[in-house]
Amino acid sequence: MKLLFLNPNSTVAMTESVVTTARAVLPEAEILGWTNSDGPPAIQGPEDGDAALPGLLALLPKAREAGVEVIVIACFDDTGLEELRAKAHCPVIGIGQAAYHMALLMGQSYGVVTTMAGSVPVIEGNIERLGFEGACLGVVPSNIPVLDVEEGRPDVLEKLSDEIRTMGARGAGSVILGCAGMTTHHAALSLSTGVTLIDGVRAATVLAEALVRMGRSSV
Repeated sequence: MKLLFLNPNSTVAMTESVVTTARAVLPEAEILGWTNSDGPPAIQGPEDGDAALPGLLALLPKAREAGVEVIVIACFDDTGLEELRAKAHCPVIGIGQAAYHMALLMGQSYGVVTTMAGSVPVIEGNIERLGFEGACLGVVPSNIPVLDVEEGRPDVLEKLSDEIRTMGARGAGSVILGCAGMTTHHAALSLSTGVTLIDGVRAATVLAEALVRMGRSSV
């Protein structure tokens, strides 16, 4: 089983964090992580997403040559999801998309805690387009830049914990971590908040495995 996590931004450390999580979740699979060297350092709104798209599309022939069975877009904005899906040789899913599916499969209302306010309209649009808005209690920006989230200083984790606890107090059965850079901090944030957290990288890994198994089924 060969899965590709495709990071739309040019920050290699984020790609490495995502791949580390995916390999821990699914150690029996071959997990590849590619960084879009032509993308912006972080995706923090629609302009960054637009800038990342050409570099993402340019990686599709390499993915075909590598025999990748599922491509996962490793950005919570699901940057280029529809465009890549239309041109790729295999299924393409996003970590945001996977997180919403997981929240609904768990049978709970959910909220999203993300990074900057510029990402909120993108995320809200994705939720509405996918039909998941009925269970969503809101998308809240922490107003922490993506790369600061990735670094995970104590003050950053405390701010994220505060926003997560607030969303939990509003009645969210689960809170989705709305940035790939939060994957490294999943355990720490779970411990500090006591809230059921959904990490899109973990969700996408298990759903990608399911897609491969379904595709290989002869029944």
